[in-house]
This record gives sequence, C-alpha cells and structure tokens, in this order.
Amino acid sequence: MSNVLSLAPLFRQSVGFDRFNDLFESALRSESGSSYPPYNVEKHGDDQYRIVIAAAGLQEEDLELQVERGVLTVNGGKREKASENVTYLHQGIAQRAFKLSFRLADHIEVQGAQLKNGLLSVELVRIVPEEAKPKRIAINGQTPAIEG
Repeated sequence: MSNVLSLAPLFRQSVGFDRFNDLFESALRSESGSSYPPYNVEKHGDDQYRIVIAAAGLQEEDLELQVERGVLTVNGGKREKASENVTYLHQGIAQRAFKLSFRLADHIEVQGAQLKNGLLSVELVRIVPEEAKPKRIAINGQTPAIEG
C-alpha cells in the first residue's frame, strides 16, 4: 500500500488549479521543519489579514521582509554587539536567526509592517481587480438590459 496522495481526480474537474498541487505537496513536506519563532495568522474581515510573529529582543534593523513571486519571506537575527560585556547566568530568550516564508494567495498584498512590544505585525489585504470579479456572461450574444 502506498502513502502517496494523488490529487489527479480533483484536477479532472477543475481548470487552472495547477499550483494547488505544488502548494499541497509543499505543506506535506513541511520544508521549514521548525516552529521558531512562534507566529499567528489572523483574519480581520473578509479581505484583511495579519501575520503576527514573536520577535522578542529584536529591533527593526534585525528584521528583513521581502515579497517575491507571491511569497512573503521574513528574516530575522540578533546582531552581535561587540560593546556588550554581559555574562548570562540563564538565557531563556532565544535570539537565533530565523527565516519564515508564507505563500500569499492571489491578489493578497502586503500593506505594511510594525514592530511593537516584541511582536512583528505584517498587515495584508486582498485587492481583487475588476477583471477578476464575477461577471455575467450573455447567452447567444444578447446583452442583458441594465435597469436604471
């Protein structure tokens, strides 16, 4: 018995969902393999989203956000300060480097980011262009009358 999951039956009844298979396989592989740092993905209405990443001990210059080809990448890492003369008796706050990637759905755009109280909030919004919105298709070339 094989553990391979085939989505071929779904694709027979769909058009244009070729990327879905890649996304599903990527999720199953769990390429990141790490849950550091912890984060939340929140929905604030029909078209507004927020990713909140725990960035304890980091400052704005320690973080880098980039969007490329529909993937939001957040890199972070504490820069070593040569002037600090600190000996930790216990260091429970992790300050290791990290890289998180989030594949954004179609028409999702990053509106901005804010670092406050050790939490990095990335604001996302869905902006659907007019050509992507539902439209009525005329049958036999007849255009429906517009009531006004």
